[in-house]
Amino acid sequence: MRVAIDATSVPAKPAGAGVYAIELVRAMAERPARDGYAVFTRGPWFDALGAKPNWRIERVQAPTRARRLLWEQAALPGRVGALGIDVLHGTHHGVPVRPMRARRVVTVHDLTFLRIPQRYPPARRLYMQTITQLGARVADAIIAPSHAVREDIERLLPAGRGKVRVVHEAPAARYRPMARDEALGIARGYGIEPPYVLSVGSLEPGKNRRRVLEALAALRAEGVTPQFAIVGQPAWKYEEDAETVRVLGLEQQVRFLGYVPDDDLPALYAGADVFAYPSLYEGFGLCVLEAMACGTPVLTSAVSATAEVAGDAALLVDPASVDAIRDGLRGLLGDAGARRELSERGLARAAEFTWRRAADETYEVYAQTFEEPR
Repeated sequence: MRVAIDATSVPAKPAGAGVYAIELVRAMAERPARDGYAVFTRGPWFDALGAKPNWRIERVQAPTRARRLLWEQAALPGRVGALGIDVLHGTHHGVPVRPMRARRVVTVHDLTFLRIPQRYPPARRLYMQTITQLGARVADAIIAPSHAVREDIERLLPAGRGKVRVVHEAPAARYRPMARDEALGIARGYGIEPPYVLSVGSLEPGKNRRRVLEALAALRAEGVTPQFAIVGQPAWKYEEDAETVRVLGLEQQVRFLGYVPDDDLPALYAGADVFAYPSLYEGFGLCVLEAMACGTPVLTSAVSATAEVAGDAALLVDPASVDAIRDGLRGLLGDAGARRELSERGLARAAEFTWRRAADETYEVYAQTFEEPR
């Protein structure tokens, strides 16, 4: 079997779905070398795989989203045919729609743009809806990162019904506990002092930081004033968070750190007293597991995939309730025993998820799709 993985959707600063593609390909390369692989990429993340005899790295020059989409639909099918590919895996919602000899597998990370369409700017919403619906229609199999997303696909994406396999994601090996002094030394380099609450994820309204900020303002009135460190690159409507900070008078308490390099992010997790992630909706919520793998107590949403991923190893709250978020933060910040218990549970929970397992399960999707009669 010859497999091609389209990882051209990975941006220059990977997060979320980009991290998924990178870690999946690297884990796939560690499996027994029985098959041939080609990886289409716009970045340097897979350079080391070029030395493997059964791996081929295909460089793609497509600097913009529009040009990448044009390449995917116009050029990729021909290249797949020339390489004799049996299974093509699109790692971010889309695959070529024209007829191909190769079987097609596509990963659909979430259906936020159908469940909460107002969360997206109109152009991005239309783009995501279109490529996902077309990809689901032509795909032979769909990979979803959680049972929550599988249920959404079955309910909201008729073209994908009966095609979905769930493959959970995992924290990368770099996310692990470290000495608190070492972690805080790196955190202080970003202007952060303990105690602090951490938030990780692109700056957009769905991460629900406005309610976290309102909860922190309420705690300030009680004399509880942790710093709030926000890691993430601007996405859309990101100005709203900064405006909320200004209106609430939290300028001295909140730090916007932007995109943080992979080498520093584990320390920011490990130094935090609480990781707060009451997102309105997630297809998986990888940063929940990253925080747990670092031993950080987690507060997250009792809805969508975050509850599925966290299990009983996090404090689950109603993301629509500022009072619930406030009470959860108060309880964790004021109770070292509760933080310690969640830290231990989180470490055990995160250990249940590995990229080796994700690669094995993804390979089974490839093999089953390849073997199915047309």
